[in-house]
Amino acid sequence: MKMAITSSLVMFSVLAATNAFSISMTRMSSGACHTKLFSSVPSDVDGMSFDPSLDEAVNVERQELKNELLQLCASYDRGFGASPKARKEVDEIIAQLELMNPTPVNAARGVDGENSDEGPVPLEGAWRMIWTTALDVLNLAASPIAAPGAIYQVIDPPIALNIIDFIPRIQSLLPTQFPSSLVRAEVKTRASLRPNYSNRVGLNFEAVKLVPIEVLGVKPDFLPPLNFNLPQINVQDLPGVDPNTSPGFFDVVYLDDNMLVIKQNAPGGYFVSIKVDNYEP
Repeated sequence: MKMAITSSLVMFSVLAATNAFSISMTRMSSGACHTKLFSSVPSDVDGMSFDPSLDEAVNVERQELKNELLQLCASYDRGFGASPKARKEVDEIIAQLELMNPTPVNAARGVDGENSDEGPVPLEGAWRMIWTTALDVLNLAASPIAAPGAIYQVIDPPIALNIIDFIPRIQSLLPTQFPSSLVRAEVKTRASLRPNYSNRVGLNFEAVKLVPIEVLGVKPDFLPPLNFNLPQINVQDLPGVDPNTSPGFFDVVYLDDNMLVIKQNAPGGYFVSIKVDNYEP
């Protein structure tokens, strides 16, 4: 049973490696943001004389939207159990947050590990996924063998490590005192910048590792991790490929100190994540 679980997870984790978190979207300009926020201000008012309380009002509205988003994420199991209505509601909230994005440009700064002297990297840290509309990730829940547990993206420039914990599906039917099992899939990608898109992060997939964390309540030191190195093809350097839009990549739609929203390129879909201090299983 132990090896059957591990072998089955290989297939689903490779799917996650090739699709999950490879991400795209044309960014809205910061000018559009200002048009939205200041549309009620008379045209004869100088831009430098706006009431400072406007910023506070925006912060309040932004937090209200984030709270509403968090409630929906918790209610619908990160999108795995979402109805079409709930997905539409989340999309509408994300669209509003995008207009209030406090990081409309340069969100990808330093993610490639270069120019570290320019200050902290905005995306650096551990991010736990709380919502997605990406079918390649939602399909992981269709496995009859293992259910997706916690999902993280850990960015330590220039490496972006995508982590998916898998739990045997039968475990949810057993008493809580029954010994638990868990296998962690780690998808290693190398992050890069994309010309002309300061909020776009390119991803080159390098390796997949499956780590048995626990088998029937026991740390399985007798089961070594399974490693798979992926073919190294720098797609954006191929003839005729646009380096701005070549796969894989994601665009930062919204980023503040504790929330990140990204949108992947093909096959599309949003990821909403919150910043965490610990991503241990």
